[in-house]
Amino acid sequence: MTTIVLADDEALLRTALTALLPMEGDITVLAEAHDGATAVEATLRHQPDVLVIDLEMPGVDGLDAVAEIRRVRPEQVILMLTRHARPGVLRKALRLGVQGFVSKSAEPAHITSVVATLHAGKRWIDPDVSALAVVDDCPLTDRELDVLRETGSGYSVVDIAARLHLAPGTVRNYLSNAMQKTQTHTRHEAARYAREHDWL
Repeated sequence: MTTIVLADDEALLRTALTALLPMEGDITVLAEAHDGATAVEATLRHQPDVLVIDLEMPGVDGLDAVAEIRRVRPEQVILMLTRHARPGVLRKALRLGVQGFVSKSAEPAHITSVVATLHAGKRWIDPDVSALAVVDDCPLTDRELDVLRETGSGYSVVDIAARLHLAPGTVRNYLSNAMQKTQTHTRHEAARYAREHDWL
């Protein structure tokens, strides 16, 4: 018997999966969640074997919810449902320790088998998801992404330099390169552009 919490903002899909998954395999749905905040609360309260969570939800999205859950319950097994995993999103999810990715269009029987695979300690990424994810369209270097991430958190150039152990002039160079590559006029615009393209 595998226990899950199911988080998806689409009521029809969530209700259908809650009904169908137990019919396809040895699964018990402990709780449903309609958004990221509820997913965090339900996961921490019920402590399921596997959290099945939609990537895109209103308010706290799937990645933010996973990050929050990981802080409190680092061992939580997570299966992410996604329509279109862009490279940055998939990389971020993998960094957070998400073990599985399944397309939202997958058959319930397939989702059930992937839940069992993850519960057994293995990983799974649907081929159509991984094919999308390997097309890495980010022109920014890791260091440029680092300084944009700090910029997005509101830090000044001097603060960023201190936090990343770099010289302020080096930080300015990275920001300048990032602005050129994103064709933006300020570092904040560059950070926003990178975030909108899921590079951060």
